[in-house]
Amino acid sequence: MVQTLDQQPRTRDRGGRLADVAQGLAVPTETHAELAAEKAVLEVHDFSLFYGAKQALFDVSMRIPEGKVTALVGPSGCGKSTLLRSVNRINDLLSQVRVRGDIRLNGDSIYGPEVDVIELRKRMGMVFQKPNPFPMSIAENVIYALRLDGERRRGVLEEVCERSLRAAALWDEVNDRLNDSALGLSGGQQQRLCIARAMAAEPEVLLMDEPCSALDPIATSRIEDLIDSMRGRYSILMVTHNMQQAARTSDYTAFMYLGRLIEYGPTPTIFQKPHLTETLEYVTGRFG
Repeated sequence: MVQTLDQQPRTRDRGGRLADVAQGLAVPTETHAELAAEKAVLEVHDFSLFYGAKQALFDVSMRIPEGKVTALVGPSGCGKSTLLRSVNRINDLLSQVRVRGDIRLNGDSIYGPEVDVIELRKRMGMVFQKPNPFPMSIAENVIYALRLDGERRRGVLEEVCERSLRAAALWDEVNDRLNDSALGLSGGQQQRLCIARAMAAEPEVLLMDEPCSALDPIATSRIEDLIDSMRGRYSILMVTHNMQQAARTSDYTAFMYLGRLIEYGPTPTIFQKPHLTETLEYVTGRFG
């Protein structure tokens, strides 16, 4: 679609704005008005993260809508996975990490001094780039979190197992071999099992770090269909390097560059008529 002059994204050219970012200068985030009307499950407030003397995130502020799929996109090294892993504090496992600012999960600070990180992580689900099923049966993988919490009632465990596998579109494929090792599943099935395992704990937010990057196109399509079916029931924050995947699966898209949040808005707008030229150039493949 040809844009008229008054429809063109408003900004300086890429050599200006992104060059400023590359030089360490602050640039304001272009946050679309639609986000103000959404109820937030996560709120990121002026969040910065440092690995020793190196700063990886710069004053990121954004609201992650409840019941929606939000995609983080940007070139490699832009900080999107770092931001995702800050939400459940996996970055704490790395030496010399320090943060400034705050992230709130349904109003609760996740970086407060009184926060129990183990309990915090129980409120979230995490799906990594490569499937990581535990070396145990399919069923035990799904109900693992419940067993850790002391649930022993067989009826409850069976109900949660079936419900989660159905929600992950895996039940029909594995219901006759629940006691078999999860390591015998295909890569795509293993990833859906990991999603079922995350959903079994009824997380307040589900984090996905490039969940399809290690999968073939058929398995990727099934995961994308699964994400679409979860919309409205789960709040999903997803990192993806695949622009087409972000466009297909997400409700909102955030474009990051060198640790800064550049533009954040409804996915159709970000991909069809973003406010910033830099965003348009990235999502159309002109750089990155």
